[in-house]
Amino acid sequence: MKRLLVSACLLGQPVRYDGESNENKVNQLAEQLRQWQQQGRIIAVCPEVAGGLTTPRPAAEIQGGDGHDVLDGKAKVITTQGDDVTTEFIKGAQQTLALAQKYHAMAALLAARSPSCGVGQIYDGEFQRQLTQGDGVTVALLQRHGIQCFSPDDHSCLLHWMNDL
Repeated sequence: MKRLLVSACLLGQPVRYDGESNENKVNQLAEQLRQWQQQGRIIAVCPEVAGGLTTPRPAAEIQGGDGHDVLDGKAKVITTQGDDVTTEFIKGAQQTLALAQKYHAMAALLAARSPSCGVGQIYDGEFQRQLTQGDGVTVALLQRHGIQCFSPDDHSCLLHWMNDL
């Protein structure tokens, strides 16, 4: 049985930086997610909370690259207040990877554009809501360990992956 890591905010948990959820971002998957939850196929996680950050918390963006650069020590995760939260983001990514490995999850559905969970696009580090190509810290670590990452925009690819035996 294929198991899937899912950002807790996408499952309705109020763990986003602003204390809200992102449940509305997966309306097209809502029924399928409920089904997979009932089947025990979903592992909910918030990498930022797992890394020790509180909810709510200041917004953060990656400065100097993307999640791969953060893991390589070439970029940092900085809050709107100027605090360096790189350590917490890396710890959260490591905790998320540990969960994936514990439960044999080979894929993840993660919140788009997040400095942790962004798949393919993240905010550019200037806090102007400008997107740039790149992956979040958790996505980068999961990918390095062969775990396929999807954003809510990739819902059709995710459905194909989960249903492909």
